[in-house]
Amino acid sequence: MSRNKLVRFSEMATFSNVIQPNLKEITIESFKYKGKWREEVFEKPNPIVLELGCGKGEYTIGLAEWYPQKNFVGIDIKGSRMYVGAKKALAIPLKNVVFIRTKIELIEFIFDTHEVDEIWITFPDPQPKRRWTKKRLTSSWFQNRYINILKPNGILHLKTDNFFLYHYTIALLNFNKVDIQFASENIHAEKMAPKEISIHTYYEKQFLEKGQKITYLQWKNPGKKINELNEEIYQKIEEQYLRSDI
Repeated sequence: MSRNKLVRFSEMATFSNVIQPNLKEITIESFKYKGKWREEVFEKPNPIVLELGCGKGEYTIGLAEWYPQKNFVGIDIKGSRMYVGAKKALAIPLKNVVFIRTKIELIEFIFDTHEVDEIWITFPDPQPKRRWTKKRLTSSWFQNRYINILKPNGILHLKTDNFFLYHYTIALLNFNKVDIQFASENIHAEKMAPKEISIHTYYEKQFLEKGQKITYLQWKNPGKKINELNEEIYQKIEEQYLRSDI
């Protein structure tokens, strides 16, 4: 580990807006803030919005500045990136922002049933190989965990430059008869795009500079189990959107 990362990790351990629980604290001892985020973590009992795979926390911070009447939680396992967002949030300062360093797979141990109002998934790893399907943050495996922590009408957002992930997610939602509220293969060209789209992540800025299109999806918590795509549909998406060398 580089000296710079060690310095960041040491400093981040002192940040009041960063929670870094170990696996035992989450899965065995029952996470102390589960079901108590509004009362014990934030100053006000406002709606909770998550950014999954938050990286440097651009969306967590950007949304928190626009919506002081909501509470925001950035989740990621990579502490060096999280350090950037957490430090910025402290400097502003933002009282409605908290970061938690942990694996997204543990999300049901961290939040209680219907405790979350909204979820943003911003530029996740598309995990294109078939054997990695379960690892995609919009897979049926993950969505069935989001369903449990989201309120019945909770909103989910996906923003990505990866066309395979975008169309895989659309197909998955259509296959399960989930109502898609907004879908675009080039969201920055949409006149009616939600204003939140104007927030750019570190990687998004790089993609836009290269002329890449950014896709966006918005859908409601389906409130029912999501089943994975059948072989026929999955194969069509792979053939159409994956490169032959993947």
